Amino acid sequence: MTTPPAPAVLYPDVAALGSLAEALRAAAAGRLDTAPAASPDSDPLLYASVPSTLPHREPLRIRASAHGRRWSVRGEEPYQESCLVEGETDDLAQVARAARAWRDGDSLDDIRRAAPFTHLTGRFEVPDLDPVRLVESEWQGMLQEARELEYSWQEQYQALVEAAYAEPALRALYPFTSHWTLRFSSTTRPSLTLGSPCLSARGDGTYGVGTGFITPNLGVFPSAAEAAALAVRHLPTGFGPVTLGRPLKP
Repeated sequence: MTTPPAPAVLYPDVAALGSLAEALRAAAAGRLDTAPAASPDSDPLLYASVPSTLPHREPLRIRASAHGRRWSVRGEEPYQESCLVEGETDDLAQVARAARAWRDGDSLDDIRRAAPFTHLTGRFEVPDLDPVRLVESEWQGMLQEARELEYSWQEQYQALVEAAYAEPALRALYPFTSHWTLRFSSTTRPSLTLGSPCLSARGDGTYGVGTGFITPNLGVFPSAAEAAALAVRHLPTGFGPVTLGRPLKP
């Protein structure tokens, strides 16, 4: 295995300034001078974070690759730690523009316009933590993810997610996946409540429904719509409406 070069070799300009946070300030041409951007003492050349003026945003995390000159960004909301925006680029000025827009509280669409390398996950911000809006945000993220997959079975998985979303009873529940099995919760993240049927896109082109993880003990169907309809009929009585999941951390 090839040993990666030292960070100072990959990023001599960053090393000259002492940290990735300082390099971002320099690249932002004064627009981050008052922001408490920071890099950890353990890896100052590879990591930085830039907080936002909005309380419903976690600090934007910036990471430099240890194997090639490239940076990635990730912006999350704090309650569920769900990703709202991410991306990779070899242009530090673009990273600085993304950090500045995140810090200033620009909309997600405006962040994308300011820094075109960023990718919006499809989720939207829900500052008041309304469970109904959190459910819809998660569905939008899941629908976009299914459409963007590049696996050979992407079309089948997309059909499964879209068929579940088309069922009002399932659309009202909080969706999540485990090993690409579609599941539903009566609470939002961070603490999910299990108990609903699971839907799976099987490798042979069929769709399974089960009471447990992956095993399709309730039936196997040729269409995603049939599988979703059966899942609705097997929803437990009183499963919902969705409430806010309790934080895992005090």
